[in-house]
Amino acid sequence: MCFLCIIILTLGISFTIQSDLGTSPFDALLVGLSVNVGLTVGSWEVITALILICFNSFLKRKRPEFLGLLTAFITGIGIDMWLFLLHNLITPELWYSKIVCFGIGLVVIGIGTATYLHTNFAPIPVDRLTLIIQELTSTTIFFSRTFIYLLFLIMALIFNGPIGVGTLLTVCLGGQILNYFMRFTRKVLDHILTQSNTSLNYDKD
Repeated sequence: MCFLCIIILTLGISFTIQSDLGTSPFDALLVGLSVNVGLTVGSWEVITALILICFNSFLKRKRPEFLGLLTAFITGIGIDMWLFLLHNLITPELWYSKIVCFGIGLVVIGIGTATYLHTNFAPIPVDRLTLIIQELTSTTIFFSRTFIYLLFLIMALIFNGPIGVGTLLTVCLGGQILNYFMRFTRKVLDHILTQSNTSLNYDKD
């Protein structure tokens, strides 16, 4: 289940990268590092994940969640795989096709992120940071996500990542989209689990 959620998430990320309108600040940082330093986008996903795991451990005063590296590793593979597959299949050139491509990516990212967060498997470290900041500041997912986006935006600018109108839209809408799908996916998953438990009890009877 978690693996499928991450595959969905990375598909959304790849759509935003292919749209050429600008990606989320975090993904823009990864692309900027890949282009200017070397290695693949997925490789930088794993490297930054390790750094964030240590930072999250410091904030929570707890042992590092190295299981998050597994999630980041799967995410990195997913991003590289989708970019390879979509490279020649989806290369929007007209402005409206770029907007459609980016819009699809933004929604798919929201669905994938919200769903795998509800699975309670080790979150990707940047998403764990979102939850930690939400807890420490007693605010919403929207606030914590937007705050993190702004921090990564600054770093993406330093490494000349693909910053554009899509980046601005992600900063403004990414938190709200995630907040919406967190509620939506919770209802869907609760419904599925309820049906599953009811079916299981029926079979026992």
